[in-house]
Amino acid sequence: MNGLVLKSTGSWYSVLAEDNRVYQCRVRGKLRIKGMKTTNPVAVGDQVHLSADKENPGQAVIQEVSPRTNYIVRQSVKKSAQAHIIAANIDQALLVVTLVYPRTSLGFIDRFLVTAESFRIPQVLVFNKTDLLSDEGVALQKDIMAIYENIGIQCLETSALTGKNINDVKNLLSNKKTLFSGHSGVGKSTIANLIAPHITQKTSEISDFAEKGVHTTTFAEMFQLDATTFLIDTPGIKELGLVEIESFELADYFPEMRELRNDCKFNNCQHVQEPGCAIKKALEKGEIEESRYHSYVSMLYGEDNRR
Repeated sequence: MNGLVLKSTGSWYSVLAEDNRVYQCRVRGKLRIKGMKTTNPVAVGDQVHLSADKENPGQAVIQEVSPRTNYIVRQSVKKSAQAHIIAANIDQALLVVTLVYPRTSLGFIDRFLVTAESFRIPQVLVFNKTDLLSDEGVALQKDIMAIYENIGIQCLETSALTGKNINDVKNLLSNKKTLFSGHSGVGKSTIANLIAPHITQKTSEISDFAEKGVHTTTFAEMFQLDATTFLIDTPGIKELGLVEIESFELADYFPEMRELRNDCKFNNCQHVQEPGCAIKKALEKGEIEESRYHSYVSMLYGEDNRR
């Protein structure tokens, strides 16, 4: 029978099967050594074929993973040469960010957007903890939101504490499989709990020492909100390294650059020092934001703006 992977704990997988039962599954041995370049051959969101374990009711074996339409990956923490698939077959990627306590860098936001854009996965930015912002912080957040709205990224301001715009986030999820991501401590799991109380994800306080979140979500997990709506809550991501993106195609994943790159003098222009570069001209005219261009160059040369 066929099923949808709801949760992965590394060796066991919770799978919602077509008989509407959730099975605890292991992976067929050969599947693990099938030339996979990732640390996890099966990811949350995968469509799989499984066979029930007749000797152990409620258990099954995953025999095959169906081809993925897309996936979000990050570099493996323990095996730097491999990638870890965060989730697969998703309809949109939602990144929860905060400008204070903890602060999400623009470099991290841009890396997330590029990773999703490489599969043309629609992206949403949710700016949480608006209740903690000073007047200056509110103005800064408006400016940052404008940067992303101008390139077609939907942005929302929320407060998990006051409930501001939480219903708007809930409406965005309707009839979709949505990846929820962000640094630890940005309020991702709190928002998830407000949207669907039955999720009851663990939350924790921010570390006062480093103003960084304490990891509370250990494994990615998909929650079913209704018959056609699914939310994938993910472990807090400390950093996000690009995987499977070549330097010559990087500009394609910046929408504001993609529209201009064919106007460059040279077909192999990398938009750094080459003459006749349409992207550099647009940057000089203020048509491309400096922060976005800086992120592009940092990614191009592998500089560390992953955090």
